[in-house]
Amino acid sequence: MRELPVSRIEEAVRELFLDCCRRPDPALPGLIGEALARESSPMGREVLSQLLDNIDAAARTGLPLCQDTGMAVVFLDAGQDVHFTGGSLEDAVNAGVRRAYREGFFRKSVLSPLARENTGDNTPAVIHTRIVPGDAVRLRVAPKGFGSENMSRVAMLTPSAGREGVLAFIVDAVRRAGSNPCPPVVVGAAVGGTFEQCAMMAKEALLRPLGRPSDDPELAAIERELLTRINALGIGPMGFGGDTTALAVHIASAPTHIAGLPAAVNIQCHCVRHGETLL
Repeated sequence: MRELPVSRIEEAVRELFLDCCRRPDPALPGLIGEALARESSPMGREVLSQLLDNIDAAARTGLPLCQDTGMAVVFLDAGQDVHFTGGSLEDAVNAGVRRAYREGFFRKSVLSPLARENTGDNTPAVIHTRIVPGDAVRLRVAPKGFGSENMSRVAMLTPSAGREGVLAFIVDAVRRAGSNPCPPVVVGAAVGGTFEQCAMMAKEALLRPLGRPSDDPELAAIERELLTRINALGIGPMGFGGDTTALAVHIASAPTHIAGLPAAVNIQCHCVRHGETLL
C-alpha cells in the first residue's frame, strides 16, 4: 500500500490549471497552421492567423488563451493500492482549483444555477473518479468553457438508426452549433453505453492528445469521415464561412443494450486546453 498525502493532489491540480489555461494542446498551433495553408476563405485565413497570434500572445504574457477559463473538470484515476492521507481527496482537488484561479487571476464563472450567485472561487470542480489497478494516480484536467459546452447534445437513438444515424446526429450537432462554440472546434463524440456514460465518454474523448486517432481502426475511420463531413458544412473559422469548421474529431464507444443506441457530442472550442500528470 502506497501512502499519498492529499496535499500532493492539491498542488498538482493547481499547477495543471495554471498551465493549461494559458497554453493549449501542443499540437494546436501546427493544426491551425495546416488549416491556414488549406483555407480558401479570405476571412477564414484572417481568423486563423489571429488565433495563432493569440496563442503566441498568451505564451509571451502569461495571460489566459480565452477570458472564459471555464468550469474545472477533473478526471482522477486512483490506483487501488493508494491510501490518501491528510484530509479529503475532494477537498484537495477543490483547493487546487481555488488556488489556481486566484493566483492566475482567471475568471471565476461558477455559480448556483437558479439564484445565480457566484461561488467566488470557481469551485466546486466537476470530479470524475475511478479506481484502477496499481499504486499511481493519474490526473487529467480541463477548463471547460460554456460557449462550447452549451452546444452539447445526447440522443437515445434506436438501433435501426445504425452507423449512418450516429454519424448524421454528430454532424447535425455541429451544424446546429454554428458559430456559437468559436470554431474551428474539436468534436468529442461517443456511441454506446447508457445515457450518462455516453455523455461522459464524449467529454473524456476531448482529453486525448489533439488529433491523435482512435486506437480502434473502425473508430479512426469514422473520425476521418466525420471530419470531412463537418468541414464540408462551410461554417468556417468563427462562423465566417470557409473550409475549417473542425480541427479534429475524437470518438469513443462502449457496449450498450440491445434496445438502444446512445450517442453524444461534446464540443471543444478552438482553445484546446487540457493537462495531465501522474503521481
